[in-house]
Amino acid sequence: MTYSGEVTVGGPADVHELTDLMITKIAVGPMNNNAYLLRCRATDEQLLIDAANDAETLLGTIGDDGIASVVTTHQHGDHWQALAEVVTATRSRTYAGREDADGIPVATDVLVDDGDTIRVGQVELTARHLVGHTPGSIALVYDDPHGHPHVFTGDCLFPGGVGNTWKNPEAFASLIHDVETKIFGTLPDETWVYPGHGNDTTLGAERPHLPEWHARGW
Repeated sequence: MTYSGEVTVGGPADVHELTDLMITKIAVGPMNNNAYLLRCRATDEQLLIDAANDAETLLGTIGDDGIASVVTTHQHGDHWQALAEVVTATRSRTYAGREDADGIPVATDVLVDDGDTIRVGQVELTARHLVGHTPGSIALVYDDPHGHPHVFTGDCLFPGGVGNTWKNPEAFASLIHDVETKIFGTLPDETWVYPGHGNDTTLGAERPHLPEWHARGW
């Protein structure tokens, strides 16, 4: 089956099969959060991005092989409701942005800064610190050596705009600056975007609309 990135709460996961990495996307919880299970195809090590909700579903998706790590993209509660249960069940390491870790009620084992590398097996992910939706939001970039890049943006970039900054001009200016310089400014149009809620997109689909986002202020 061709990967679409269209998932619904209670429905099946969708799997994006890359040469070195398998990406399983599943929707959980009342806010339709996306969780992403990454599996290194060489080692079978797994990493979960956002233990957002419904630990039973997430653990069922993880399966008997467990996970080595959980990355929380930011401190908002809808992105960590299942974190404690998942970590207890899997004994996994926890990662979060340095400036958001205090807002997550599960201890963060590894504080993440801009440019840090997070590994899942032989696959490397690069963290990008994006300020505005929260002080310590992070995106994860996988620069696939066999194809185009992939970026997991949490709530910092969606189809149609950047994340919510609650009509705060300073927060919006910060977020759109970071998204433009660290994501759009460094990655090609073919880059696949996996957001924290809803459907996927590409940077090429969103790039022409950046002036509109600036003009409207959100």
